[in-house]
Amino acid sequence: CAKMTKKVLTAQFEALKLHNVYLEGAVLKPNMVKPGIQGPKASTELIATLTVETLLATVPPSMPGIFFLSGETALDEDNEEVATINLSKMNELYKGKMPWHLAFSYGKALQKTCIVTWLGKAENKQAAQKALRARSGANSDAVLGKYKAGTCASIGTDGNIMQAAGPY
Repeated sequence: CAKMTKKVLTAQFEALKLHNVYLEGAVLKPNMVKPGIQGPKASTELIATLTVETLLATVPPSMPGIFFLSGETALDEDNEEVATINLSKMNELYKGKMPWHLAFSYGKALQKTCIVTWLGKAENKQAAQKALRARSGANSDAVLGKYKAGTCASIGTDGNIMQAAGPY
């Protein structure tokens, strides 16, 4: 994944330069460098290192921000928690070593517990909003490299199935 991500980002920034795109007014929404769904598991440290090193090798310092998509995960992985942990580890290991802001632009990994808690029912609205605020706070901590694994409640892997069948 690192090799292909590097190839794609290199081509992308060459094209952006060719077309005189003002990078200071843009943001990048890339993938994290991690194995595919059916691939071997990788440690958080390895994902963080490969992702940031790939970005350092390809993304110009003039890019102000990189905002990750959470990416797909296997059904036996809690994508909310995994995405938050990975982002936190990147910011922890590379604090002060990156020329751009590293944050999140998650969909599923930010909203899963909220959606599964809500499931379209008005009586679940307050609990769903609480879940969304909690995961948003966890990711804010991750941007600072300070998220502690397991400190934000998650619907877990059961939510992967429930969310797929729900109103989302």
